[in-house]
Amino acid sequence: MPADSVSVTGWGRTAPTTARLVRPRTYGEAAAAVRECGARGGIARGLGRAYGDAAQNAGGAVFDMTGLDRIHAIDAGGGTVLCDAGVSLHRLMEVLLPLGWFVPVTPGTRYVTVGGAIGADIHGKNHHVSGSFARHVLSFELLTADGEIRPVGRGTPLFDATAGGMGLTGVILTATVRLQPVETALMSVDTERAVDLDDLMARLTSGDHRYRYSVAWIDLLARGAGTGRSVLTRGDHAPLDALPPRARRHPLAFRPSRLPAAPAFVPEGLLGRTTVGLFNELWYRRAPRARTGELQPIPAFFHPLDGVPHWNRVYGRGGFVQYQFVVGHGREETLRRIVRRVSERRCPSFLAVLKRFGKGDPGWLSFPVPGWTLALDVPAGLPGLGSFLDELDEEVAGAGGRVYLAKDARLRPELLAAMYPRLGAFRSLRRELDPRGVFTSDLSRRLGL
Repeated sequence: MPADSVSVTGWGRTAPTTARLVRPRTYGEAAAAVRECGARGGIARGLGRAYGDAAQNAGGAVFDMTGLDRIHAIDAGGGTVLCDAGVSLHRLMEVLLPLGWFVPVTPGTRYVTVGGAIGADIHGKNHHVSGSFARHVLSFELLTADGEIRPVGRGTPLFDATAGGMGLTGVILTATVRLQPVETALMSVDTERAVDLDDLMARLTSGDHRYRYSVAWIDLLARGAGTGRSVLTRGDHAPLDALPPRARRHPLAFRPSRLPAAPAFVPEGLLGRTTVGLFNELWYRRAPRARTGELQPIPAFFHPLDGVPHWNRVYGRGGFVQYQFVVGHGREETLRRIVRRVSERRCPSFLAVLKRFGKGDPGWLSFPVPGWTLALDVPAGLPGLGSFLDELDEEVAGAGGRVYLAKDARLRPELLAAMYPRLGAFRSLRRELDPRGVFTSDLSRRLGL
């Protein structure tokens, strides 16, 4: 099977490493790639939307699974789909929405594969209601280090280790996923402003139960009385009777729009404090103080950045760090302190969002736990960024929280066990299942997974 030596990065475009990129087109070729990956091992990769180094493998093999992208069966009555792990959420939406079904969980991009969604146990704006992606997976087939294909069902240790296991238990080949019924491809959206962080948390706590989807954009450059000022957006799938007559003709039409791609070269420092500060001011001021029932297309509500191909280039060649953590209920003061510290340090982040997590899922390395999660992006070249984020890691770990491995590129390994209490069980199962360390990534070597 041909393989190319290529430089590989995550979506944040930091810490590139060189690996052999193998592109299997059949399950047999995937098994052969695993058996022949060599001393440096291999790791599965989908569409490359993990922000950090989870799908990189310096000096080893990276298995590009996007060639395995068949949809095998749809149960339009029962609401399930059986598909290859290389199928994207975008493709599922194209096929399923006309049938009245939607994916159960989607992150901020639809350009992730089903295999990646399971491996990272992705979450979305509906975690407080629906949990993370693996909660809706009924079973999957896993190619393990011995080259064998194993059926894996819910409630088994191998399922729980693979959900959120960042591809380190094996290569997911197929999955059966339970779907969400919808009447239209539009969302009914309520938007409101919050004047500061406490106001935002109060609104989320008192009102999230009324909505399936909820997320808040936060201005992390605002200081003083406006620290944590936000735009809160919540909604649900619009019922057919909420659509105007013209829209009812094709209520399930899925037509994402696309803008021109971001340029290949962007000057360093474009997203500095001045430009991001101006953007944040305009974004907050243009948001309505309170608006209800606005109809928005699914792409606009869930995936606005997908309309700009290669938007990650706007951070320049140095790339950016996406930092996401969660702290539990009762640890709100830790969240407040971190928001104040980021604000006082003037970190130029225009993609900062706060959500509430509901009940956690059984994945041993699954990220969500009940509480508050904040995600922010910052240019990787920001002076002193590494030491500053190290300090935030200490605060998060001290509060019993954790960082999201699918977005991480720099966590210190000594904090991992405090953040993920099932780490010991995960390592033990990996040693039993993969004693030669066939499945390896830059992330697993860095953190000792």
